[in-house]
Amino acid sequence: MAQPIALIARSLVRERTRAGLSLGEVARRAGIAKSTLSQLEGGNGNPSLETLWSLCVALDIPFARLLEPQAPATQVIRRGEGTKVVAGQANYEAILLAACPPGARRDIYLLLTQPGADRESQPHPPGSVEHIIVTRGRALVGLISAPEELGEGDYICYPADQAHLFKALEPDTTALLVAEQN
Repeated sequence: MAQPIALIARSLVRERTRAGLSLGEVARRAGIAKSTLSQLEGGNGNPSLETLWSLCVALDIPFARLLEPQAPATQVIRRGEGTKVVAGQANYEAILLAACPPGARRDIYLLLTQPGADRESQPHPPGSVEHIIVTRGRALVGLISAPEELGEGDYICYPADQAHLFKALEPDTTALLVAEQN
């Protein structure tokens, strides 16, 4: 189990991001110094109950949400699904698959795979997430305990801090992998 300050830090970042507020705005609403909030989000410090309560009021969340670990979930978006924005003066559509949390690192890889050479990965550091879009072929992808079959244009997001798999189901299957660490 995570240390309380580490859990609180992740929760503060998650809830501030979810609310779409800046560090400065949350600090102002909570009546604390921006540097104090920055330290707390970084997992440093020993906040008082009053400080945490003020942050919950500023974020409009129940106090318990700061202490609840959020289990990362697997998300699959099939080709043609998702929230779409269409350009008015061009033949152009954008579908948001995932937004990057603040302070996260993202690395992007092109995967060139063949059947018979399955990639089973051990858990990465806590909080790691992988996003995969199959661009050609078919593959079995995701947590070893619950992989999903994906086709061209399908997207999956899963917690990479658990054992996971990429298994090509057709020759010359290609995919885009975005590895994210907080």
